[in-house]
Amino acid sequence: MRMVFGRYMSYNSVIHKMDPRMKLLMIVSLIIVVFFPIGFTGFVLVGSLIFLMYFISKLSFKMLLKLFFPITFIFIVLVLINIFMLKPEFLKESADGLYLTQDFGYIFKWKVLYFSEKAAYSAIYMTIRIFLMITLTTILTGTTQPLELTLAIEDLLWPLKLIKIPVYIFSIIISIALRMIPTLIDEAGRIMKAQSSRGIDFKNGKFKDKAKAMTSLIIPLLVSAFQKAEDLAYAMDSRGYDPHAKRTRYRQVKFRFIDLLIFLIVMGVAVLMFCYPYINVLHEIQIPRIDFILGLKR
Repeated sequence: MRMVFGRYMSYNSVIHKMDPRMKLLMIVSLIIVVFFPIGFTGFVLVGSLIFLMYFISKLSFKMLLKLFFPITFIFIVLVLINIFMLKPEFLKESADGLYLTQDFGYIFKWKVLYFSEKAAYSAIYMTIRIFLMITLTTILTGTTQPLELTLAIEDLLWPLKLIKIPVYIFSIIISIALRMIPTLIDEAGRIMKAQSSRGIDFKNGKFKDKAKAMTSLIIPLLVSAFQKAEDLAYAMDSRGYDPHAKRTRYRQVKFRFIDLLIFLIVMGVAVLMFCYPYINVLHEIQIPRIDFILGLKR
């Protein structure tokens, strides 16, 4: 079965049936936590919770396995960037060899390159952060229908209505943007197959050749995206859509006790991780040396 990121998958799971407002708050809170300086220990705890939610959602793990290649590419790029960016000043005049420092850990200097523990840890740290963020986004879009997501965003932004901000317009824009992600991915696949049939090779060749090949993909994809947006605008206009009109709801969202229980558990972990960088919590299972090298603990 072909899986596409950003597409709603109809399964009968607790996460699917959950109140979309609570679900959106949970996912956004966990995404914020992932970007906090929680260290590798925090990633283990938050990652375990995220993968448990993914398992409960009954989504296919093949979707995550397909991410390993792009994630590996991101890791390699980050390692190369850190090798050239993280250069200790006091080793510039030293001879080549292996050194042990307090801020960078072990450093192997070879000519003008510095292979340090800090470069490796920083690359792994950022790669895990990106992977967890994509997983959370997949859980949200894979278990929530676009209409439910629109209603959730509108309800959560209701205080802005008091200052006359068109909340419904913002929510429908976000919903349409999320809905277009799988459509554009499918369109990109069709364009790649069409261009490959014309002799364009996206996989082999030098970097310059691949860049030219990607041009033949990006330009038709942009044209198709604008065309689809225009078709959607005409379709909404022909049906008398007025974003400023007063609206009623056919579908009402309600939360259940199990929704509240899951929400409180996830938010409890999120609050614990919010406090992690600032107070001495979970110090028994922290990795002080790595956290110190990354600059997370002083």
